[in-house]
Amino acid sequence: MLIPLLGLIIGVMLGFVLPIDLPTSYTSYMSVALLAALDSVFGGVRADLEHKFDSHIFISGFFGNTLIAAFLAYLGDRLGIPLYYAAIFTFGTRLFQNFAIIRRIALNKLQEKYKH
Repeated sequence: MLIPLLGLIIGVMLGFVLPIDLPTSYTSYMSVALLAALDSVFGGVRADLEHKFDSHIFISGFFGNTLIAAFLAYLGDRLGIPLYYAAIFTFGTRLFQNFAIIRRIALNKLQEKYKH
């Protein structure tokens, strides 16, 4: 659990320090890709807390979800249909569900710790 958290902190710090500017035409692609990646991260944390984490599932889901989300945004741009809304809805919903489950698991562990 410590290694992924350390990687996230290093990644965020590098993102703030490195001067990388993306063209505004890529914002919809990056937003859905970021949302898909965050969904995978929250899913990985949840799986770890439930003692069901599998790195192969996490890595394939991380890259697979990110690529599908970016492809939906690209395809929607080409067709003139905002398909990225489907990715935003799906990954946003799952992200909040995973966060709620993580919160419940953490609160239950905290309650158990202070019961004894």
